[in-house]
Amino acid sequence: MSEAGELEIVILGCGSSGGVPRGDGDWGDCDPGEPRNRRTRCSMLARRHGPAGTTSVLIDTSPDLRQQALAAEIRHVDAVLYTHDHADQTHGIDDLRVFAIHARRRIQAWMDPATHHALTTRFDYIFESHHGYPAILEAQRIPPHGQAWSVDGAGGAIPVVTFDQAHGPIRSVGYRLGPVAYSSDVSDLDEAALEAVRGAELWIIDALRYTPHPTHAHVDKALDWIARAGVGRAVLTNLHIDLDYNALSASLPDNVEVAFDGWSGRFDL
Repeated sequence: MSEAGELEIVILGCGSSGGVPRGDGDWGDCDPGEPRNRRTRCSMLARRHGPAGTTSVLIDTSPDLRQQALAAEIRHVDAVLYTHDHADQTHGIDDLRVFAIHARRRIQAWMDPATHHALTTRFDYIFESHHGYPAILEAQRIPPHGQAWSVDGAGGAIPVVTFDQAHGPIRSVGYRLGPVAYSSDVSDLDEAALEAVRGAELWIIDALRYTPHPTHAHVDKALDWIARAGVGRAVLTNLHIDLDYNALSASLPDNVEVAFDGWSGRFDL
């Protein structure tokens, strides 16, 4: 059994691929006067606080990672866990450079084989030194789904179990970090995935919009999964411009919340 510690979860960004507002200023149905409607692209931070320090793990590196890191006061990163290779989850990858330089080592980057192939091809300079510029990430293949592993750091180990998710025509990776599950880009889940989530204290889950979508869960589908998995608390993320914070909040069960950039919670490990 791992040593006692506290797991802090921070939702760094909770917007869909274009963010809210979109780049052309379109807020959709979101009230511009509600600060929680201003959303950067999806990424999450998990920090384990222990007597000797802190272990910090990112899930995904959104294109907004620099401003997210500043807002969350991230000072070091022990590892990054990737859900899949799409641009809205990966194109902030170079913002990890400052953390690798300060640590004087490459940061472990965990991913499935498809994401490994895509990222090491698209961002080869990140994983291999080029023209005097040092590599900043060390690519690691995630263990088989359902197998327990961990990320180590000064604050103690953060436990990890992955589960398989459909994301339209591709697969994405869901993560269970001790008491917290994370499913940011998902259109379908099988019983093995729901079993991996079952018993979690918190599930952060994709709910792109009110109406069905071919590559993402919509609100009613997410609520059905939450009920089937029996989790006590859930937060909806990956929110499109038609999901106003207050309007959506008013329609949800008491145990389900709407994400906002900077949402945080603490859990015992």
